[in-house]
Amino acid sequence: MSLEDHAEDLASDLGVDKEEVKRDLENLVNYSVPMDEAKQSLRRKYGGGGSSGGDGTPSSKAISEVTTGDSNVTVTAVVLTSGRRSIQYNGEQHVIREGELADETGKISYTAWDGFSGDLEPGQTVRLGNAGVREWDGQPELNLGDSTRPEVVDETLAIDYEVGGRASLADLEPGDRGITVEVQVLECEQKVIDGRDGETTILSGVLGDDTGRLPFTDWEPHDEIEVGASIRIAESFVREFRGAPSVNVSEFSAVTALDRTVDVAEDAPRLSVREAVDSGGLFDVELAGNVIEVRDGSGLIERCPECGRVIQNGQCRSHGTVEGEDDLRTKAILDDGTATVTVVLDDELTAAVYGGDIDDAREHARDAMDKEVVAERIADRIVGREYVVRGSLSVDEYGANLTASTFAEADDDPATRATTFLREAEV
Repeated sequence: MSLEDHAEDLASDLGVDKEEVKRDLENLVNYSVPMDEAKQSLRRKYGGGGSSGGDGTPSSKAISEVTTGDSNVTVTAVVLTSGRRSIQYNGEQHVIREGELADETGKISYTAWDGFSGDLEPGQTVRLGNAGVREWDGQPELNLGDSTRPEVVDETLAIDYEVGGRASLADLEPGDRGITVEVQVLECEQKVIDGRDGETTILSGVLGDDTGRLPFTDWEPHDEIEVGASIRIAESFVREFRGAPSVNVSEFSAVTALDRTVDVAEDAPRLSVREAVDSGGLFDVELAGNVIEVRDGSGLIERCPECGRVIQNGQCRSHGTVEGEDDLRTKAILDDGTATVTVVLDDELTAAVYGGDIDDAREHARDAMDKEVVAERIADRIVGREYVVRGSLSVDEYGANLTASTFAEADDDPATRATTFLREAEV
């Protein structure tokens, strides 16, 4: 059944205008809401659900009182952030506004769709009548469309949130919108990808400030973004990338050069393995623990020349029979007593712990007529020793993996550390 048919059936059942229902339905589906959920949301909206007053108008609610069971509400709140994003639907480009609102009781995210007549500027106090409510990531979100009645009001609300979206990198979370950061560009490279309109040139790399580091993608390359530059990025949004936040710069983002150098934290936050794993993913973190095992798939391995995946017996899962290219890799299990994580060392870090480069490893394997001797030597050198590891942590259904950028044997004395611990415990 087409969206047109769904809209016609729904409008007929509810006794409301088909074109209005169709617009609302398109907006919800366009934002990845499943059709059944979208239709149920509109049934609540047009069916006189529990959030309406006796005259059929949406009741006024404090933000903390808005729930996913509401259909339409009226809220009075301060605009905290407002960011634009371009989306594509049915071959056409649409620009939506996203951000957060707050009152004395809490804050809530919003999406303003095509047809919304208001201009939401950070710092404004607005009354939004007949704002739709939907569930997004388990929380209620306001949906503002052509049936929403916006009004700027002369009212001061005592909110406990910063207006304008200014944030440090350490404070960012996936889903943040309308964000402003002041950062230094640490890494930057140009890439050509297959975008929705064909080949697209983007920038990607790493940003830093005095709280940490995060990856970024610039979908409309800005000249101001180059290695070493200190810049302000306004109206950016945050997505998840390999379990960690990633700053996204769009055609609506304003990028300006700063007349000062943004300081960047030299050290990554040191966490226990359990704390790091429970976070769900971190771009830059430092862990310490004992290597208790070197896993299969370590040492002298072969990769597919097309996609770079590790192959077995000349077979790539994506490209079938290929002539593999030799590489070095280590997959070590790190245990700090709270949990374990698989630490992945690239060819350079593996060469350092192995004590030789890839040519040495090939010769070693030929002499022994067994590739496994490379992994065995690595295990002999690192298993049972304590290491401090820095890198990017991802967590998924297959476990926790830390792609290491540094891997160094701990230089503190275990006996001294134990003595210090006992002294602290006695206090």
